[in-house]
Amino acid sequence: MSVTFSRRYLTPYLFLLPALFILSLTVLWPAVQAFYLSFTNYEYDLTQMPQWVGLKNFYRLWGDRVFWQTLTNTLLYLTCVVPVLVVLPLGMAILCNQKLKGMNWFRAAYYTPAVISMVVAGIAWKWLFAETGLLNQLGELLGLPPVSWLANPKLAIFSVMAVTIWKGLGYYMVIYLAGLQAIPAELYEAAAIDGSDGLGKHWDITVPLMKPYLVLVAVISAISATKVFEEVYIMTQGGPRNSSKTVVYYLYERAFNDLEIGYACTIGLVLFLLILGLSILQVSLQGLARND
Repeated sequence: MSVTFSRRYLTPYLFLLPALFILSLTVLWPAVQAFYLSFTNYEYDLTQMPQWVGLKNFYRLWGDRVFWQTLTNTLLYLTCVVPVLVVLPLGMAILCNQKLKGMNWFRAAYYTPAVISMVVAGIAWKWLFAETGLLNQLGELLGLPPVSWLANPKLAIFSVMAVTIWKGLGYYMVIYLAGLQAIPAELYEAAAIDGSDGLGKHWDITVPLMKPYLVLVAVISAISATKVFEEVYIMTQGGPRNSSKTVVYYLYERAFNDLEIGYACTIGLVLFLLILGLSILQVSLQGLARND
């Protein structure tokens, strides 16, 4: 009996061993190395062995003005992008959940930006935001002066946010749409009998029942916002004057432009702790949403 018991519980892990081995080589071992390198001086001449410096990189990070600016930009990204990606896709999903003629075409149109490569999207939006781009041309027709969308330190990061929102709307709409289609139609019929109709029925029924999906979208979009890189790299490269530079882009600059691998790993460790905190928050909020 003990042999049968051990076979029953060990067999699944034997099937998982190849995947675990590859995962260890490509994810776990590099993570351990990055953690070690964050306490070393490993830069410029990468043929030399890393030199242990302890907490020196963390002291340097604490006094790094550019890092705090990039962290502020990342938090600004969170506070501006996440609420839009939580609320607006829900409204789109409610519209796309209606049984109207041609609705499948609308769903496809809304979801199309999600499947477009970020490189293509970034280049297209960079053309739109150019001095002679479509937005300024439309503004010129309305008698408005041209706007330096990507060259203005006050507007650059918000211009990049527009691409992130545009790309994410369709993706999160599909998540909400799956939740909406799981709500029984009888609940809305009962609400209509009680006098709750129009927008009221969505406030009374849709929002409470969609709470787990709202939490999921909020945390996923928050984690994605902390890791934003492609939009910044393609459209502004962190400029002007670091106004659109995020933590991930700053990490990239230190690691691959300046070859300060040890310091870049220190930045990566702080970013890992930030994302870990958001992941723990996701688990906690999902648990509360289920209990409600």
